[in-house]
Amino acid sequence: MPEPVLVRLPDAAALRQMFHLRYGPEARLGWGPRLRRSYGYHTPDDVYEALVAGTVAPGMAWLDAGCGRELFPSNQPLAEALSRRCARLVGVDPDPTLQENAWVHERIAQPFDDYDGGGGFDLVTLRMVAEHIAAPERCVQSIARALRPGGIAIVYTVFAGSPMPLLTRLAPMGLRHVVKQWLWGTAKKDTFPTCFRMNTRSVLQRLFAGVGMSEANFLRLDDCRTFARFRSLCELELRVQRLCRGLGVPYPEHCLLGVYRR
Repeated sequence: MPEPVLVRLPDAAALRQMFHLRYGPEARLGWGPRLRRSYGYHTPDDVYEALVAGTVAPGMAWLDAGCGRELFPSNQPLAEALSRRCARLVGVDPDPTLQENAWVHERIAQPFDDYDGGGGFDLVTLRMVAEHIAAPERCVQSIARALRPGGIAIVYTVFAGSPMPLLTRLAPMGLRHVVKQWLWGTAKKDTFPTCFRMNTRSVLQRLFAGVGMSEANFLRLDDCRTFARFRSLCELELRVQRLCRGLGVPYPEHCLLGVYRR
């Protein structure tokens, strides 16, 4: 029987390495990375990417579900490195943007629920996909079918009870396009309907337990990126996050990062 996939949560050294891979050398750092570093803060994307980078090993078979056009939208050096490192990288997504993905080795243009991985994968990742899943039971069944024994799934998503997801549920799609473009510069084709049916820790634990998988690791990641394009507001978010930590209360906007083993 193959060895279980080794998972190590990112430590300070891994996060520092990811910081410079993502944002560049010291002389080229923008105000945003410098500001976040001064507060000792790493974004949820930083943590997710460091976790995946430390998990993908040479010869591994990796399935990225709902990947669209990018493995890591703001970290092409990491996408290139991991694409070369693994033996097989399959992207499954019904959206036409999949055809723009230069990093996957195989493109499967169909809903992930309908894909049968045949137990051929060591790793399945869902990066900011879970909030769009309308049939979560079918989704985790597909994950379980795709993984070999000892393989893992990494789910990175927003928390359903955070302020932005709550507002998203109330806003029509047209307004979402406008707001996302203003806040984050997101293209219209990268905005999709949301469901938030597998976006709490307890729901994820229940869903994966239903297919015989267990939670191996879980992180709650404060998300101080709502106003990342606006310096004064960005610093205000970081100050509020620091205050929340000092008071021992949760920062309201956060993401979920769960690791589930078959």
